[in-house]
Amino acid sequence: MLTPLDPAEFAAICGRIDAGTADRADLKAATKHLLALLQRKAPGHSVEVRIPPFAAIQCIEGASHTRGTPPAVVETDAETWIALARGRLEWEGAPVRASGERSDLSPLLPLVADPAG
Repeated sequence: MLTPLDPAEFAAICGRIDAGTADRADLKAATKHLLALLQRKAPGHSVEVRIPPFAAIQCIEGASHTRGTPPAVVETDAETWIALARGRLEWEGAPVRASGERSDLSPLLPLVADPAG
């Protein structure tokens, strides 16, 4: 299970993202932080959320899997994931590949209140 960042650290990373000065380490940290929040909000193993190349988690209650392709997969890039999780991008129309039952994450988003958003 991933561990969320300290709120001040995440706020600093978001500031760099918003300013356009975020580096790869910032994107990785923000991605993992937001995935950790998703795991806490919707624990389970029925949906795999993949944000390559940084992380993948399982979440949402339901049928679990242990090998092979899971029954539901959500995959997108880090920038899209961060925008979705911060409420700066709507699920519908976002560049996300989502397949399988329970793969619509829109009821769970945003994961953080974005005072700048």
